[in-house]
Amino acid sequence: MSEPDNSVDRRDFLKTAGGVGLSLGVASSAFAAARGAKTSGRVIGANDRINIGVIGAGGRGSYVGGVFHHYGEKNNNACAVVAVCDVYEKRKKAQAERFKCDGYLDYREVINRSDIDAVIVATPDHWHAKIALDAMDHGKDVYLEKPMCHTNEEIKQLVNTVKETKRVLQVGSQTTSGDQWWKARKAIADGMIGQMIMSQGSYHRNSNEGEWNWPIDAEAGPDGKGENYIDWKMWLGPAPKRSYDADRFFRFRKYWDYSGGIATDLFYHVVAPLQICWGEPQFPSRVTGTGGIYVFKDEREVPDTFMLVADYPAGHSLVLSSSMANSHHIPGLIRGHEGTIIMVENGQFESRAENITVIPELQYNRETKERTTMKPEYLAKFGKDPIKIPVDDKDMMTAHVENFINCVRSREKPHLDVETGARAQAVINLAVQSYREGRLLFWDEKNWKASTKAVKA
Repeated sequence: MSEPDNSVDRRDFLKTAGGVGLSLGVASSAFAAARGAKTSGRVIGANDRINIGVIGAGGRGSYVGGVFHHYGEKNNNACAVVAVCDVYEKRKKAQAERFKCDGYLDYREVINRSDIDAVIVATPDHWHAKIALDAMDHGKDVYLEKPMCHTNEEIKQLVNTVKETKRVLQVGSQTTSGDQWWKARKAIADGMIGQMIMSQGSYHRNSNEGEWNWPIDAEAGPDGKGENYIDWKMWLGPAPKRSYDADRFFRFRKYWDYSGGIATDLFYHVVAPLQICWGEPQFPSRVTGTGGIYVFKDEREVPDTFMLVADYPAGHSLVLSSSMANSHHIPGLIRGHEGTIIMVENGQFESRAENITVIPELQYNRETKERTTMKPEYLAKFGKDPIKIPVDDKDMMTAHVENFINCVRSREKPHLDVETGARAQAVINLAVQSYREGRLLFWDEKNWKASTKAVKA
């Protein structure tokens, strides 16, 4: 298949646009060397509008862009979408008309605009890190949709680049701005469950088409005319080169080249808030991923049913379950030696809980023939009955966007900062790799990569 005539070579574009000359898939050391030409973002005053560029104008990008747009309207023009980008002409045009702004097929035109302060990255997963890195190198703050990246190498690149450029990066798992995680964090810090033992969670769905089988526009493609044009070469980006495949374009989460399936799409909404509950974000020590394609036997490569089990050096474990063929969740909770804290009784991590519940752990005393708490001091402080802690009812998505906008102004760390996001990403990536390789994997924290052997601290 011939390449589309209007595809732009990345090096040539960045040279003519005055950007940083970074090639696709460049190594982290080359990033550091190339960033000598990076620019700083403008200083934003208390009353200045924050200009947003949306990169990736599909379902998620258009939704998140809309949330930012409405937030700006309701909060004295705090922010506004001033540019949109998508490799699919129809999506680009529709969102440019919706927001009454400029539209582009190439994201580099967005990040080279000096009037744009921040970008929303809502492309397929394999582009997330690359665009975020380029945007930060051009002085932009980044609202980066989950998963924050596709490979382990990209995890470290993102963490290092945030430190080097001093940009604000919020990972777009809005669940982490829900109040229940922060209330659970305080309860755990206050000693309400004692030593942590195990966290559990799930993410289940069931649809008649199987997950990620989104509608396909049959007329669209690299040979499409007008609104049907797709820049397939740009869409592939750092992924392996191949001829246009409509299923891969419109249903990318089914394929390893662009996604980690259930783990990266859904488990991120579980692992990231659990990391917040734990207090200090942590890397795992060993991880396994299991499951399979049990029901939806179509073109997909990723499993429709998936489980993750991980151990952490601090002395606790993580157990997650998910299936796209069964919608029954398990409660989201954290078990401790002296109590259990339930954050989401219905197990739906993206739903709002009215309260969290702490259940003291009772032991049978053979002498008194009673069940009571293990330590007198715990009994004196918390009692032995379940304790309900109220949770604020603010909308998670609005809270997450507001937190990002506030941090763009204050330069403070957002709710789901790059360090917390990195640790959530690491355990997920290892689970995917474990599943694909069929073996237990360990995390080499010194080198930020997977290992087949236990790594000494």
